[in-house]
Amino acid sequence: MATPLMLLVLLLAFFCPPSSSSSDALWAGSSLSVEKKGDVLVSPGGTFSAGFHPVGHSAYSFSIWFNNPSCNATASNCTIVWMANRDQPVNGRRSKLSLSTSGNLVLKDAGQILVWETRTASKSLPKLKLDDDGNLILSSLEGHILWQSYDSPTDTLLPLQPFNESSKLISSRSQGSYSSGYFQLYFDTDNVLCLVYKGPEFSSVYWPSPWLLRWEAGRSTFNNSKIAALDTFGKFTSTDNFTFLSADYGSKVSRLLKLDFDGNIRLYSLKENGETWVVSWQAFPQPCMVHGCCGPNSIYIYTPNFGRKCDCIPGYKMKNNSDWSLGCEPKFLLPCNRPDQVGFLKLRHVEFYGYDLDMFPNVTLEDCKNKCSKLCDCKAGTYCYAKTQLLNGHRPPNFNTDFYLKVPKATVSLYNNATGQHSKLQCSNKVQTLERTYSKTPENEPLKFALWAVCSVGGLEFVVIFLVWCFLIRNNDDASPMAGKLLAATGLRKFTWAELKKATNSFSQEIGRGAGGIVFKATLSDGRVAAIKTLTDAKQGEAEFLAEVNTIGKLNHMNLIEMWGYCAEGKHRLLVYEYMEHGSLAENLSLKALDWKKRFDIAVGTARGLAYLHEECLEWVLHCDIKPHNILIDSKFQPKVSDFGLSWLLNRGDVKRSNISRIRGTRGYMAPEWVSNLLYGIVLLELVTGRSPAMGTTVTDDGSPKEKTTLAAWARENTASAGETETWKHEIIDPKLEGIYDEAEVLNLVTVALQCVQEDKDARPTMREAVEMLLRNENH
Repeated sequence: MATPLMLLVLLLAFFCPPSSSSSDALWAGSSLSVEKKGDVLVSPGGTFSAGFHPVGHSAYSFSIWFNNPSCNATASNCTIVWMANRDQPVNGRRSKLSLSTSGNLVLKDAGQILVWETRTASKSLPKLKLDDDGNLILSSLEGHILWQSYDSPTDTLLPLQPFNESSKLISSRSQGSYSSGYFQLYFDTDNVLCLVYKGPEFSSVYWPSPWLLRWEAGRSTFNNSKIAALDTFGKFTSTDNFTFLSADYGSKVSRLLKLDFDGNIRLYSLKENGETWVVSWQAFPQPCMVHGCCGPNSIYIYTPNFGRKCDCIPGYKMKNNSDWSLGCEPKFLLPCNRPDQVGFLKLRHVEFYGYDLDMFPNVTLEDCKNKCSKLCDCKAGTYCYAKTQLLNGHRPPNFNTDFYLKVPKATVSLYNNATGQHSKLQCSNKVQTLERTYSKTPENEPLKFALWAVCSVGGLEFVVIFLVWCFLIRNNDDASPMAGKLLAATGLRKFTWAELKKATNSFSQEIGRGAGGIVFKATLSDGRVAAIKTLTDAKQGEAEFLAEVNTIGKLNHMNLIEMWGYCAEGKHRLLVYEYMEHGSLAENLSLKALDWKKRFDIAVGTARGLAYLHEECLEWVLHCDIKPHNILIDSKFQPKVSDFGLSWLLNRGDVKRSNISRIRGTRGYMAPEWVSNLLYGIVLLELVTGRSPAMGTTVTDDGSPKEKTTLAAWARENTASAGETETWKHEIIDPKLEGIYDEAEVLNLVTVALQCVQEDKDARPTMREAVEMLLRNENH
């Protein structure tokens, strides 16, 4: 019977003119066109429609929307719940969504340019159908689901739509724009549902509150199933123990959960008139607590009457007049190491979250200002926290601490006149009161029994299907060609073993090796040249490995090697890094191409990268294996520190072997480990002298052997014995420089190096102090 039925469908598909207007399905061989305004799919009950929605002048995106009365035939004024090509709209002419007989759903622009596809295949005739729950399903003739829109949400979650480990909501760019923005909702590697701002320059988690531990925020990290859902009555439940009820819980109304453009996630309910969506729950009653809305060096305000507003702090201007997310930039140039030339503006009751350079307890306000004025990287301070970045500025209610902004002393009186308007900026805690209308239906015992029976049978079916599904997935991990291309929560790409084997030509071109593994040169499928590190001694499970990779992936600095992705497949553990054209510092120290200017720049850049690891990133990392082999050189001879966090991946739990430390806690209350500062000092001496740290046996003037010495001891002895003649510079400088170097910079570099290698760890400078000492001459 199946064969005649298939023949009949084929005949209908090929000989009947395909028309999709007011239909709930699209059959194989048919298409939806932009030019035909009525060419849409409509769900059986008329609740949803799918078609081309205008997103700009002659620009369209294939979308699903609610069919409320104000939504007209041209698909304008509609409530969009899903988009296929939000970041690459198609042209208003000759663009089509076509369903091939092979089972692939394809969206092409004018000129037959492929914009989007499902990458599916079916041996029998496929069908695309829109259900009344808003799910667009591509299935085979036998009913097997090939693809569904529920699996790839945009910024909206519908009732009963599953939200799982691979799901992610991404906000729109701005109000009135549909392209992807900077706010994301997903399950992190700790199994917690979180909101994250991922901007062009920085990223931060802002929900649950970063000030709280997970358990303090009412979240649980023990359930790794990572599943959440909104039911039709207005209850949201997540496996991390987060749950909420809508203000109109129990009412039979249409609902949607949306991550709005301002970074706040809200539950909307459709009023009975079918025209108005009202907020029935929101994550942030005070929207100013959302990170990144206004970009760096700005203050975010919100009032219920006027909504969101951004403003630059005094002395700053918008970086891009059309984009607040890029924030503001200073109108002035702050002098460095000139405390007598800087002053401070007081901004009353203003708070900037995070990025504390240091905390100074038990000091006066004047002492606090003096410390900031002497630190080149200190931009401002809240008594007494010195800050390197001014992000997420706002004025919360009942916040009585003042903020002191560092500006040139000559401009203090000028900018003081502008602080009056900032004292009025507030993040209002007066929010719209949500009506709570709990509807309760009359008791009906027969109906309750029937519902109980139906739910029991349905629940049993669901459990059986779920178990079968889990079994199939577990035994067919590599079945989907898309599995290796899913992005992890950090934005790192997950590669398959087969992909990396192909990229490295079966691991044929080795470019380095060490205790942690071997590094191979590779060419990825997108043409990028990469360095693939195989971890030969990584023994932890996939979950632990991914948790540590997640930590490394969050680190972002111009002087740190960038990780692009990873592979955790079976016993294989590999990391994918950007490729450095000039190899390691160890290789370059033997070359004359490394002149003095390049060496000094490498010293400063390496210190900046380490200072970021030690003091600036949200999860601090102490790199305890600093050596020339772990300092890589890019095409412009700029240094990039590598292998930070690698030993932790290899030696998790092995304290004796581990050379990496991760610190969690409050900055200012933890003493750092200074071993990496010592190793950095040795690297500086290698840059100056070109010698190995372990120099071996030396001889005295009379030719007798002398005991073994280290590079640090040798340099200290030479500089001390020369006294004030400064002939030591010629004694210790690398002969490959042929006498071409800056004497002041050599003196500066050696001074910093000898301080870093002091035996008393408390006498060694921090990496932040080392950067300032190295730049001392540049700023004079």
